[in-house]
Amino acid sequence: MTIKEKIKELAKKYSDNLKAKIDNRMEEMKEDDKSHYLIYQVLGISDEEGRLIDLYQNKGRFLYKYAGSFLEEATKLCFLETFPDSATTKIPNTLGIRPKTFEIDCLEGNNAIEIKWRDATTDGDHITKEHTRIKVIKDAGYKPIRVMFYYPNRAGAIRIQNTLETLYNGIGGEYYYGDSAWEYVKDRTKVDLKQILEDIAKENFGE
Repeated sequence: MTIKEKIKELAKKYSDNLKAKIDNRMEEMKEDDKSHYLIYQVLGISDEEGRLIDLYQNKGRFLYKYAGSFLEEATKLCFLETFPDSATTKIPNTLGIRPKTFEIDCLEGNNAIEIKWRDATTDGDHITKEHTRIKVIKDAGYKPIRVMFYYPNRAGAIRIQNTLETLYNGIGGEYYYGDSAWEYVKDRTKVDLKQILEDIAKENFGE
């Protein structure tokens, strides 16, 4: 099976699971208590608009979760294709007690790669946690590398990412986002993941 076929198979699995989750939640929501629509009405939101907001909020939660998990797993497949020994690995937290371990999404040789489809957090504690994580990785003898395919849009989240980029570079790591993230995967694995995903998307919509 080619890498493109493996990714297509993975996409089909995630798509089927996502649809099942959404369908199940839509059925559950038919029986939901809707008394909170009163507050929606007070704020100028009609019952129908409130219903659609609730519906798409639930759909969105599932979609974001599945999108991130799919892209992370697809990226791992690219590395496994070229580096069969690469794997998800846990290392002990040598700088604290919580968490007990830190997970490396893809350990390829000396490269400890964290894979994110996007990171829209605005939580300042995120910086402290990430700083501890990459220092533990560095102390374990690995190079921390962050690969984030989609950059956040909001100013607060962008500031967090700017700080994280500085932390990675300051500790001797690497930080890739947007086009540079796709190029990093392509350069390291010789697999054009973005092109494969674009092809699958076109096939899905008959283009």
